[in-house]
Amino acid sequence: MAEPKPIVPVIVGPTAVGKTAVVLALRRHWKLVAISADSRQVYRGLDIGTAKPTAEEQQVVPHYGIDVVGPGERYSAGRFARDAAGWLASRAYR
Repeated sequence: MAEPKPIVPVIVGPTAVGKTAVVLALRRHWKLVAISADSRQVYRGLDIGTAKPTAEEQQVVPHYGIDVVGPGERYSAGRFARDAAGWLASRAYR
C-alpha cells in the first residue's frame, strides 16, 4: 500500500507578520519543517530587515531556503523550485 502524500500547508504574508510564530505553534501538533520562499532570506549575511527565524527557532523547526547562497550569487525561481522539490523529497519532515 502506498504511503499517503504529506499535507503541505503554505503560510504566506509580508515580512514580520508572524508566519514563524504560526509554524512554531503548528509544531506543537505535528513534526514539520519550514521552507522559506523569501527572496532575501535565501542570501547569507542579509539578516537585517529580513526577519529570518532565530537559531533557537530553527532548532525547534528546521528551516530550508535560508542562507542558501552568498550575496553575490544568482538564485532563480527555477533553482528554488528544484531545491524545494529536493527538500520535500528528502522527507525531512518525518
